[in-house]
Amino acid sequence: MVSVRSGRCGFKQMRHFTAAATLMLGLAACAQAPLRPAARPTPAAAPQPLAHMVVATPDADHDLLAQLMAGEMALGRTDLKSAALHYGKAMAISNDPEVAERAAMLAIAVHDDDAASRALARWQSLGAKPAPMAQARAQLALDHGDTPEAQHQLQILTDSHDKNAWRDFGQVLVAARDQAQAAQLLETLATPQRLPADPQAWLAMSELGDKLGRHAYAQRVADAAIVRFPGNAEVYVWSAQMKAGNGDTKGAFALLQQATAKSPDNVRLRLVYASLLSQSGDDAAAMKLLDHGPQDADTYQLRAALAVHDKDSKALSALYRQLQQAAPGVRAQNAFLLGQLAEMQHRDAEALAWYDQVGDDDPHAFDADLRSAVLLQAQGKSTDAHELLGQMEMDYLDQPNQLRQAWQLDAEIYMQEQNYPQAISAFTRALQVVPNDPGLLYGRGLAYASAGQVDPAVRDFRSLLKLKPDDIDASNALGFTLADANRDLPEAEQLIGRARAARPNDPAIADSWGWVQYRLGHLDQAVQSLRSAWQAGKDGDIGVHLGEVLWEQGDHRGAQQVFDAVRKLDPHNASLQSTLKRLNP
Repeated sequence: MVSVRSGRCGFKQMRHFTAAATLMLGLAACAQAPLRPAARPTPAAAPQPLAHMVVATPDADHDLLAQLMAGEMALGRTDLKSAALHYGKAMAISNDPEVAERAAMLAIAVHDDDAASRALARWQSLGAKPAPMAQARAQLALDHGDTPEAQHQLQILTDSHDKNAWRDFGQVLVAARDQAQAAQLLETLATPQRLPADPQAWLAMSELGDKLGRHAYAQRVADAAIVRFPGNAEVYVWSAQMKAGNGDTKGAFALLQQATAKSPDNVRLRLVYASLLSQSGDDAAAMKLLDHGPQDADTYQLRAALAVHDKDSKALSALYRQLQQAAPGVRAQNAFLLGQLAEMQHRDAEALAWYDQVGDDDPHAFDADLRSAVLLQAQGKSTDAHELLGQMEMDYLDQPNQLRQAWQLDAEIYMQEQNYPQAISAFTRALQVVPNDPGLLYGRGLAYASAGQVDPAVRDFRSLLKLKPDDIDASNALGFTLADANRDLPEAEQLIGRARAARPNDPAIADSWGWVQYRLGHLDQAVQSLRSAWQAGKDGDIGVHLGEVLWEQGDHRGAQQVFDAVRKLDPHNASLQSTLKRLNP
């Protein structure tokens, strides 16, 4: 039995904020004086030194902790305007430069120029560092459209030698409201002469230029990075990707060839090169490149994808054997892929075993369980399949997409078992999670129709056609359902005719067309359409329809031949059994 995996959940981290310490003043109660003789008068009690002391409690506007908490709560609601207001008040009563910095950045974010100016002044008076101060002033200048001031501040920032200077520089430009202005500043300041001796900064600026639409600049920086960092594979990869994106495939290949010659064991480099080769139609070269050298999950995955694309069963078998013989850690990391490879080679038992080894924290854990349910059903273990899917439905209650898939598969397995009430129930539960989902409506409509519940089936198909008026399958399904119930035949003919015009060679639609013609009394047209559908599809239900129409035409021998063919094809076909009882009561 496949192991049951528990659902995974995450915990949101609380935001941190600067807290002010509060002082609690405790007063000791006065001890009672001893009793005196009654004859002597009791002197008046001497006033206690702290009896009339008043402890001042600040109002909310002057309570630092209250303002910080209110500001953070507003940030939690993404209410930046309120957060800026509260942090502005907190800044006025705090000597913490971080509070002033937060107040300044929030004021800039909500475009409150006066509050931003006050916060920047306060922050500077509390000892702001030059780099973050220049970043904030650059943001404010960009907000005002003041390009010269923004350039001045950004130059201060990038000249500061702060370790995060160029990252912060990029953040300022990304957040700019005027992207053309940001692009101009990028080209002016992020030149090869000014960029630091850090390849990541060069790549980031090139990527930013590409994002801002300055493709020529982005390519120049990428090419210059190759000269500046000739041993770095990442700069070759990025420059090649840029060239390929701009249509220079030849240039991209030249760069990648140089890079792989220098770094033949670089996995990312080989992946990019192989992907480009495959996109160019040379899967053989891509496979050859990936077959040798270090491997990781991505190389194995791409090799499998290439083999599947080329329908290369030998390559799939070789990859499966290689992974089977890999170290335990490698096998564990690729358990889902091993399961897929085993499935492709019809090794269902092995596939189940591999899927069972996919860990709870693996991104493919859900898919592994889903495929396990499919394989269990294929092995005739439908009870185990439903049990696994039921557990998955519990595990993924808080994940609607996964929950929908589990219910849909559960319903489809019930459909294969011809347990239509259970299928309807599963589809209905899924529709409660994802209302008006086209696939679920279609599936439940089929389940209703198969159960003989025509009215709800028609409702589902009509609902689906309201959502997707051009859905060919829904048009065909509604038309056939109406024709099978021998009602609304003109509408049924129109619906199926629309589907037939869209997909004239579809056997299922030809079957529907033949069936509606039969209901309309056009027996010759019905036989012609049903015979072509039967010859094209050899589907049991189509054969039953053809046999019935032949029987109605009086061709009992021809009908019996078709019924015999259906019996060989599908001995337990329910439609055949019910039709034979009706024709031979």
